[in-house]
Amino acid sequence: MRKLLVAVTSVLAFAVSTGTAAGAPLPHPEIFATNNTAIITDPDDPRLRDRLVRFDHEVRGIVLAHGGHTARSTLLDGVFWSSELQQTTFERSRKFDVTLDEGSLRRAASAISERFRQEAVLTFRSLPATSPEVDAVRVEVGGLTARQVREGLLNDAVAREKLGGGSVTLHDTAILIAGVDDLPAVRAFVTNIGGDMSKAKIRKGTWEFVGADSSAETPLWIKRNAA
Repeated sequence: MRKLLVAVTSVLAFAVSTGTAAGAPLPHPEIFATNNTAIITDPDDPRLRDRLVRFDHEVRGIVLAHGGHTARSTLLDGVFWSSELQQTTFERSRKFDVTLDEGSLRRAASAISERFRQEAVLTFRSLPATSPEVDAVRVEVGGLTARQVREGLLNDAVAREKLGGGSVTLHDTAILIAGVDDLPAVRAFVTNIGGDMSKAKIRKGTWEFVGADSSAETPLWIKRNAA
């Protein structure tokens, strides 16, 4: 995102367990993707009002072709930091909750990356908190707008480095995904932009940035910051 980062969104909770209740099924794996290849710096750009209907249909078809189905598709407003431009950038994207195993998830994400000319597509799979595969956290908190995320990134250099950006649903729910060791930075960011931590949720799992060759695993904001 710019070609996907989507942005993405995090949830933190002090009182909410990071694990899954015994016997409870894990949430569906998620694909965060966009068809955007432009750098958009104006939050009022008309392209940010696109509901990505055709994109939604095409991605559902790709998921189906890889043996799964899309349980839910959520429209997102992504806000990201560009170190090259020294300002925030924006994009519309979608989160797809899918029924794919690990291998099929990676292959579907790779196909989406190739089809829509993205550097990478982000996937997240929820895992039991004690799983040795856990390397990421997904933090989701309601009552936050894309504007709050934008202002937070402008004012927080640590968040710009650790998160790179975030995503917000049309119902003002922020989703932040970060490395599991960066949970304190996510917590501080959410608190500083006015998030209610007592109502936040958190899931542990594993993330991957999948390119067209299925080998792109480096977060895009790190690539951009190093450019």
